[in-house]
Amino acid sequence: MDVKTGLFYFFSIVLLFAAFRVITARNPVYAVLYLVLAFFQAAAIWILLKAEFLAIALVLVYVGAVMVLFLFVVMMLDIDTSRVREGFWKHFPLAAVVAVFIALEMAAVLMGGFRVSEEPHAAPVLGQVASDVSNTRELGKLLYTQYLYPLEIAAAILLVAMIAAIALTLRKRKDSKHLAPSEQVRVKSRDRMTVIKMAATRSAPGTTPAAPEAVEDKA
Repeated sequence: MDVKTGLFYFFSIVLLFAAFRVITARNPVYAVLYLVLAFFQAAAIWILLKAEFLAIALVLVYVGAVMVLFLFVVMMLDIDTSRVREGFWKHFPLAAVVAVFIALEMAAVLMGGFRVSEEPHAAPVLGQVASDVSNTRELGKLLYTQYLYPLEIAAAILLVAMIAAIALTLRKRKDSKHLAPSEQVRVKSRDRMTVIKMAATRSAPGTTPAAPEAVEDKA
Protein backbone atom coordinates (compact mmCIF):
# COMPACT_ATOMS: atom_id res chain seq x y z
CA MET A 1 0.00 0.00 0.00
CA ASP A 2 1.50 3.33 -1.07
CA VAL A 3 1.33 6.67 0.74
CA LYS A 4 -1.63 7.94 -1.29
CA THR A 5 -3.75 4.91 -0.44
CA GLY A 6 -2.81 5.18 3.23
CA LEU A 7 -3.80 8.85 3.32
CA PHE A 8 -7.09 8.02 1.61
CA TYR A 9 -7.98 5.42 4.25
CA PHE A 10 -6.89 7.75 7.07
CA PHE A 11 -8.99 10.66 5.80
CA SER A 12 -11.94 8.33 5.17
CA ILE A 13 -11.85 6.91 8.70
CA VAL A 14 -11.72 10.38 10.26
CA LEU A 15 -14.52 11.51 7.92
CA LEU A 16 -16.77 8.61 8.95
CA PHE A 17 -16.05 9.20 12.64
CA ALA A 18 -16.82 12.93 12.34
CA ALA A 19 -20.02 12.25 10.40
CA PHE A 20 -21.12 9.74 13.06
CA ARG A 21 -20.44 12.25 15.83
CA VAL A 22 -22.47 14.91 14.00
CA ILE A 23 -25.66 12.90 14.50
CA THR A 24 -24.80 11.52 17.96
CA ALA A 25 -23.42 14.61 19.72
CA ARG A 26 -25.89 16.00 22.24
CA ASN A 27 -24.47 19.49 22.19
CA PRO A 28 -25.38 21.26 18.91
CA VAL A 29 -22.16 23.31 19.02
CA TYR A 30 -20.09 20.11 19.14
CA ALA A 31 -22.15 18.71 16.26
CA VAL A 32 -21.33 21.76 14.12
CA LEU A 33 -17.62 21.47 14.96
CA TYR A 34 -17.61 17.79 14.01
CA LEU A 35 -19.28 18.72 10.73
CA VAL A 36 -16.46 21.21 10.10
CA LEU A 37 -13.97 18.39 10.68
CA ALA A 38 -15.87 16.20 8.23
CA PHE A 39 -15.70 18.93 5.58
CA PHE A 40 -11.94 19.25 6.06
CA GLN A 41 -11.47 15.51 5.58
CA ALA A 42 -13.63 15.55 2.44
CA ALA A 43 -11.52 18.42 1.09
CA ALA A 44 -8.37 16.38 1.73
CA ILE A 45 -9.83 13.44 -0.19
CA TRP A 46 -10.67 15.73 -3.10
CA ILE A 47 -7.08 16.95 -3.14
CA LEU A 48 -5.95 13.34 -3.42
CA LEU A 49 -8.29 13.01 -6.41
CA LYS A 50 -6.63 16.07 -8.03
CA ALA A 51 -9.76 18.22 -7.62
CA GLU A 52 -8.05 21.17 -6.00
CA PHE A 53 -10.74 23.70 -6.90
CA LEU A 54 -13.51 21.65 -5.28
CA ALA A 55 -11.41 21.15 -2.15
CA ILE A 56 -10.68 24.85 -1.76
CA ALA A 57 -14.30 25.76 -2.57
CA LEU A 58 -15.48 23.33 0.12
CA VAL A 59 -13.19 24.89 2.72
CA LEU A 60 -13.91 28.50 1.78
CA VAL A 61 -17.66 28.26 1.15
CA TYR A 62 -18.88 25.62 3.60
CA VAL A 63 -16.32 25.79 6.39
CA GLY A 64 -15.56 29.50 6.11
CA ALA A 65 -19.08 30.80 5.50
CA VAL A 66 -21.95 28.33 5.86
CA MET A 67 -20.71 26.49 8.94
CA VAL A 68 -19.67 29.71 10.67
CA LEU A 69 -23.20 30.99 9.99
CA PHE A 70 -24.69 27.76 11.41
CA LEU A 71 -22.50 28.03 14.50
CA PHE A 72 -23.51 31.68 14.93
CA VAL A 73 -27.21 30.82 14.67
CA VAL A 74 -26.93 27.85 17.05
CA MET A 75 -25.12 29.91 19.68
CA MET A 76 -27.49 32.88 19.31
CA LEU A 77 -30.68 30.80 19.48
CA ASP A 78 -29.60 29.05 22.71
CA ILE A 79 -31.43 25.83 21.86
CA ASP A 80 -32.84 23.94 24.83
CA THR A 81 -31.75 20.35 24.13
CA SER A 82 -33.95 18.93 26.88
CA ARG A 83 -37.11 20.05 25.09
CA VAL A 84 -35.80 18.75 21.77
CA ARG A 85 -35.30 15.25 23.22
CA GLU A 86 -38.85 15.04 24.53
CA GLY A 87 -40.31 13.76 21.24
CA PHE A 88 -37.38 11.49 20.35
CA TRP A 89 -39.05 8.13 20.96
CA LYS A 90 -42.29 9.42 19.48
CA HIS A 91 -40.70 10.02 16.07
CA PHE A 92 -38.13 7.22 16.30
CA PRO A 93 -40.12 4.57 14.31
CA LEU A 94 -40.61 6.89 11.34
CA ALA A 95 -36.98 8.03 11.48
CA ALA A 96 -35.79 4.41 11.60
CA VAL A 97 -37.85 3.50 8.53
CA VAL A 98 -36.47 6.47 6.59
CA ALA A 99 -32.92 5.61 7.68
CA VAL A 100 -33.25 2.00 6.54
CA PHE A 101 -34.71 3.13 3.22
CA ILE A 102 -31.82 5.56 2.64
CA ALA A 103 -29.26 2.90 3.64
CA LEU A 104 -30.76 0.44 1.13
CA GLU A 105 -30.65 3.04 -1.63
CA MET A 106 -27.02 3.90 -0.91
CA ALA A 107 -26.09 0.22 -0.78
CA ALA A 108 -27.76 -0.38 -4.15
CA VAL A 109 -25.93 2.56 -5.72
CA LEU A 110 -22.56 1.62 -4.24
CA MET A 111 -22.81 -2.07 -5.08
CA GLY A 112 -23.81 -1.24 -8.63
CA GLY A 113 -21.02 1.30 -9.01
CA PHE A 114 -18.23 -0.96 -7.78
CA ARG A 115 -18.97 -3.83 -10.16
CA VAL A 116 -16.28 -4.34 -12.75
CA SER A 117 -17.70 -4.97 -16.20
CA GLU A 118 -16.09 -7.53 -18.45
CA GLU A 119 -15.90 -5.22 -21.46
CA PRO A 120 -15.44 -1.61 -20.41
CA HIS A 121 -16.87 0.83 -22.89
CA ALA A 122 -15.11 4.10 -23.52
CA ALA A 123 -18.12 6.35 -23.25
CA PRO A 124 -17.65 10.09 -23.15
CA VAL A 125 -18.06 11.56 -19.71
CA LEU A 126 -19.68 14.93 -19.23
CA GLY A 127 -17.04 17.47 -18.30
CA GLN A 128 -14.14 15.08 -18.85
CA VAL A 129 -10.99 16.97 -19.74
CA ALA A 130 -7.44 16.07 -20.55
CA SER A 131 -4.79 15.90 -17.87
CA ASP A 132 -2.97 19.00 -19.12
CA VAL A 133 -6.06 21.26 -18.93
CA SER A 134 -7.00 23.19 -15.80
CA ASN A 135 -10.04 21.62 -14.17
CA THR A 136 -10.94 25.01 -12.67
CA ARG A 137 -11.35 26.56 -16.12
CA GLU A 138 -13.39 23.65 -17.47
CA LEU A 139 -15.58 23.62 -14.35
CA GLY A 140 -16.19 27.35 -14.78
CA LYS A 141 -17.21 26.82 -18.41
CA LEU A 142 -19.72 24.14 -17.40
CA LEU A 143 -21.15 26.17 -14.51
CA TYR A 144 -21.71 29.34 -16.49
CA THR A 145 -22.93 27.73 -19.71
CA GLN A 146 -24.71 24.42 -19.26
CA TYR A 147 -25.51 24.69 -15.53
CA LEU A 148 -26.20 28.44 -15.35
CA TYR A 149 -29.82 28.18 -14.22
CA PRO A 150 -29.17 25.60 -11.45
CA LEU A 151 -26.31 27.81 -10.24
CA GLU A 152 -28.59 30.85 -10.04
CA ILE A 153 -31.25 28.83 -8.21
CA ALA A 154 -28.68 27.61 -5.69
CA ALA A 155 -27.47 31.19 -5.17
CA ALA A 156 -31.05 32.36 -4.54
CA ILE A 157 -31.61 29.55 -2.02
CA LEU A 158 -28.42 30.47 -0.16
CA LEU A 159 -29.52 34.11 -0.10
CA VAL A 160 -32.90 33.16 1.39
CA ALA A 161 -31.14 30.97 3.99
CA MET A 162 -28.87 33.85 4.97
CA ILE A 163 -31.80 36.25 5.36
CA ALA A 164 -33.71 33.66 7.43
CA ALA A 165 -30.69 33.14 9.70
CA ILE A 166 -30.42 36.89 10.29
CA ALA A 167 -34.16 37.13 10.97
CA LEU A 168 -33.98 34.32 13.54
CA THR A 169 -31.27 36.09 15.53
CA LEU A 170 -33.11 39.43 15.70
CA ARG A 171 -34.47 39.88 19.20
CA LYS A 172 -36.02 42.86 20.93
CA ARG A 173 -34.13 43.78 24.08
CA LYS A 174 -36.02 45.34 26.95
CA ASP A 175 -33.06 47.44 28.10
CA SER A 176 -32.48 49.08 24.71
CA LYS A 177 -34.24 52.21 23.46
CA HIS A 178 -35.98 51.96 20.13
CA LEU A 179 -37.01 54.99 18.08
CA ALA A 180 -39.39 54.70 15.17
CA PRO A 181 -38.33 56.89 12.22
CA SER A 182 -41.97 57.50 11.26
CA GLU A 183 -42.71 59.00 14.69
CA GLN A 184 -39.59 61.16 14.52
CA VAL A 185 -40.69 62.63 11.17
CA ARG A 186 -44.23 63.44 12.34
CA VAL A 187 -43.15 65.08 15.60
CA LYS A 188 -44.11 68.75 16.15
CA SER A 189 -42.18 71.48 17.92
CA ARG A 190 -44.72 71.60 20.75
CA ASP A 191 -44.19 67.90 21.36
CA ARG A 192 -40.46 68.26 21.92
CA MET A 193 -40.63 70.44 25.07
CA THR A 194 -43.29 71.16 27.67
CA VAL A 195 -43.06 74.25 29.92
CA ILE A 196 -44.19 73.56 33.48
CA LYS A 197 -44.70 76.35 36.04
CA MET A 198 -43.20 75.49 39.42
CA ALA A 199 -42.68 77.43 42.61
CA ALA A 200 -39.28 78.92 43.31
CA THR A 201 -38.79 76.84 46.47
CA ARG A 202 -40.49 73.71 47.66
CA SER A 203 -40.20 71.98 50.98
CA ALA A 204 -39.22 68.37 51.14
CA PRO A 205 -42.17 65.98 51.40
CA GLY A 206 -43.06 65.10 54.99
CA THR A 207 -41.45 68.14 56.59
CA THR A 208 -42.89 71.54 57.57
CA PRO A 209 -40.92 74.76 57.29
CA ALA A 210 -39.74 76.16 60.62
CA ALA A 211 -41.15 79.44 61.91
CA PRO A 212 -38.95 82.54 61.53
CA GLU A 213 -39.06 83.30 65.29
CA ALA A 214 -37.69 79.84 66.16
CA VAL A 215 -34.84 80.26 63.72
CA GLU A 216 -33.94 83.66 65.24
CA ASP A 217 -33.98 82.28 68.83
CA LYS A 218 -31.57 79.51 67.89
CA ALA A 219 -29.26 81.98 66.31
